[in-house]
Amino acid sequence: MREKTVFELIIEGKIPSTKVLESEDFLAFNDINPKAKIHILIIPKKHFKDFQEVDANTMAKMTDFIHEVARLVEADKNGYKLLTNCGKNAGQEVFHLHFHLLSGF
Repeated sequence: MREKTVFELIIEGKIPSTKVLESEDFLAFNDINPKAKIHILIIPKKHFKDFQEVDANTMAKMTDFIHEVARLVEADKNGYKLLTNCGKNAGQEVFHLHFHLLSGF
């Protein structure tokens, strides 16, 4: 059995986070080492190692959730970057699918 990721521990409430938005399937919280004024991590509650592993249905729902987060923090008005790293060689450090939403540069 694989070891739980830090994100799974955040989902379980075993590691604290500053939540921005939560639904039944997804969680958005502030990055503890922000690279911009607004730096939010958006994750599915179900574990997917990376973007290559997630199914189309979950990704469609996640896209709607990301739009909701962007509107909530008004990043949709000010512009934002949305990115994910897929694999160790691309810089992925936590092997649980996540998107970075960065705004307020």
